[in-house]
Amino acid sequence: MKEARLERLKTKEGFQCIRNDIADREKIETLFEKHSFNIVVHLAAQAGVRHSLKNPYSYLDSNLCGLLPILEGCRESNIKHLVFASSSSVYGADTTIPFSAHNPADHPVSLYAATKRGGELLAHSYSILYGIPTTVLRFFTVYGPWGRPDMAYFRFTKLITEGKPIDVYNFGDMRRDFTYIDDIVEGLVRVMEKAPSPDPAWKGSNPDPQSSIAPFCIYNIGRGEAVELPTLIKHIENELGIKAKCKKLPIQSGDVIQTCADISDLVKATGFRPKTSIEQGIKKFVVWYRDYYKN
Repeated sequence: MKEARLERLKTKEGFQCIRNDIADREKIETLFEKHSFNIVVHLAAQAGVRHSLKNPYSYLDSNLCGLLPILEGCRESNIKHLVFASSSSVYGADTTIPFSAHNPADHPVSLYAATKRGGELLAHSYSILYGIPTTVLRFFTVYGPWGRPDMAYFRFTKLITEGKPIDVYNFGDMRRDFTYIDDIVEGLVRVMEKAPSPDPAWKGSNPDPQSSIAPFCIYNIGRGEAVELPTLIKHIENELGIKAKCKKLPIQSGDVIQTCADISDLVKATGFRPKTSIEQGIKKFVVWYRDYYKN
């Protein structure tokens, strides 16, 4: 899947692919020395809550050890803006819906979430120490064509197509703020053009986690709507024309029951509000899925 995406990108004018391990300090240092970057968008990470239960070291290696060389490169290069991809998973045990970046995110319930929250704090420390304008984007359940095959919507589509049962955790009582990939990209591009400044209203006596005395801010990027898991499955069934065989199971370690984004800060800063409904997004995904696997 990644190689197929890369082949498509290679046809784009101005695109260049350099294969590096982001945790390789010397290679990343050389990369920053050879290229004059104005903006750095850091999307590389080891993702997924459940995989982190089995392979914890890969999360520390990628999400923390791999972030530090990027931050060092930004410091040495005096870049104009760093955009760092985080996750809604950082909200962890918080049950205040919708999730707001103005609330603390200090109780992660998975190692993946802990490493992403740790990455946010590392980025903030570089912002406050070296004046690096930094925006953290907390992505909410990104889905769509060319997505990760381990994600529920992708796995459900594959198994339903093959006539196999799907695992439905917490007996179906789960809700996610599904955000279509096109909306994620649009929001990211708009944020790139809006490097943050220090918040003059920020007070250490009543600290706002969303902003800082440094040129640093956090935005949620989601649709702002919690979709029930049975509703997701229903849309997939409708597009495939196949009834799912559901195997209902207890909730897994590291999972949360509900996510939903407060996107008011993003809308205020960029004028952009994600608009693709789950019905529209799943329809586009299934069209792509059938075409991709047919070919």
